[in-house]
Amino acid sequence: MEQKIKNVLICGIGAVGSIYADKIQQYDPEHLRVLVDKERLIKYTNTPIIFNGKELNFHYILPEAQDFKADLIIIATKFSGLLEVRENIKNFVKDDTVILSLLNGVTSEEILAEKYGWDKLLLSYFIGHSAIREGRNIKHDDVNVIVFGDRENSIASKNVAKVKHFFHKAGITYRIPIDMKYSLWLKYMLNVSANQSTAILRMTFGEMLANEKFMEFAVNIMKEVQAIAKAEGVKNTEDMVDKTLEHLHSMLPEGKTSMLQDVEAGRKTEVDMFAGTIVKLGQKHNILTPYNKILKEMIEIIQEDQDIKNKKVCDKLNCNIS
Repeated sequence: MEQKIKNVLICGIGAVGSIYADKIQQYDPEHLRVLVDKERLIKYTNTPIIFNGKELNFHYILPEAQDFKADLIIIATKFSGLLEVRENIKNFVKDDTVILSLLNGVTSEEILAEKYGWDKLLLSYFIGHSAIREGRNIKHDDVNVIVFGDRENSIASKNVAKVKHFFHKAGITYRIPIDMKYSLWLKYMLNVSANQSTAILRMTFGEMLANEKFMEFAVNIMKEVQAIAKAEGVKNTEDMVDKTLEHLHSMLPEGKTSMLQDVEAGRKTEVDMFAGTIVKLGQKHNILTPYNKILKEMIEIIQEDQDIKNKKVCDKLNCNIS
C-alpha cells in the first residue's frame, strides 16, 4: 500500500503559515507540529496568535526534538529565516519526507535542495488575498491556493500525488499546473512589481490600480522580470505581463502587499529575494535591471531609517536590539 501523508510539520505561523496551520489543525490536530525556538515557544504559549478572532493553540516542537518524523514539511517563514529553518528541520526529515516552501521568490527550493536533495522538494507557492497582520492578530478571508508540483506535471509523480491526496482530505485548496516553473515565475513577477513599489509609496492595491503612472512603472518592472525569466529557461514568457496585470485586478482594493505591511510594522523586508535576486540574475545574464536596482536601494534606505529609529527608541529604554 502506498504511504500517505500523516505527520505534518509547519515552520512559520505568520500571515501565510497560520492559514494552513489552522486548516490542518482542524483536520488532524494529533499529527500536526509547529516548529518554534524556545523564545517563540514562550511567546506563543503565553500570548497565542489570534486568527480571525480565534486563538490558535498548537502542538509546538523545538528543533532539538527527536521523537517526530514528518511526512510533509511546509515552510512559511520569511526569506531571512530560511537558512536557520533549513538547519532546524533536520531532525524531522526522513527518506520519503516531502518539503514545500511557500516563500515568495524563485530560489528557496534550490537553497533547501542543497541540503536535502531535489527528490524531497516540490516547487510551490501561495496565492490569494493578502492576510492582514497587526501584532498577534491575523485576519484572512479564506481566499487562498497552494500551487505546487514538479517542474513539469503532465504525469503526477509519487510526491505530487501524496500531497494532492492530503490537501484534498484536509480541505486545502490547491492547483497543479502543467508548467510549474512558468507558474512560479508568474507569481514572482507579481511580487517583484507590486510588493516593492507599494512598500515605498505606501499604496493599497486599489490605489495602485487607479493610478495610471504607477501602473506604467509597474509594467516596466515586470518587463525586467520577463527578460530574466526567459534567460533562466522559462517557456512562454510572452504573455507573463498581461497575466500578471489580470491577477492584480483580482486583488481586494483595500488589501496591502506583505512588504507594505512589513514596512508599516517596522519589520525586515524581503527585498533581497525580490529586487536583489533580479539584479544578481541580470548581472549573470548581462541584462540591465535599472528599475529593480532603484527599488532595492530605496527599500534599503527605508530599512536603514527604521533601524536608526529603532535604535534611538531602544537607547532611551536601555534595551538591546538584534
